[in-house]
Amino acid sequence: MTGKKMNWHKVADTPQMLNWQDNRMCITEAGGKTLTLAQFQDQIYAFAHKCPHASGIMADGFIDATGQVVCPLHRYRFNMQNGRNTSGEGYYLKTYPVEQREDGLYIGFEEKGLFGF
Repeated sequence: MTGKKMNWHKVADTPQMLNWQDNRMCITEAGGKTLTLAQFQDQIYAFAHKCPHASGIMADGFIDATGQVVCPLHRYRFNMQNGRNTSGEGYYLKTYPVEQREDGLYIGFEEKGLFGF
């Protein structure tokens, strides 16, 4: 079985060029999608712009002490690495791989075949 094919989209020349908020998150666009970026322990994570529960803007939330992103509306928590809901409600936050390259910061989207398969 082969690995997933990815389409990579550059979002900035350096992470410092992004408009980071005090909560260490920002909103960006890549591949026609609006995404949230978050910084935690020298790592950058990319995930959905809105919470899958009630569409809270994830960048308006916060990152807790354990590195979970917390939705501002109902305080649902998500693992930024895999999107798993860690507060027990059963939702899943879409996450995207991030690569810091010599020429910039990139977000990856899984390449889809014909009809999305």
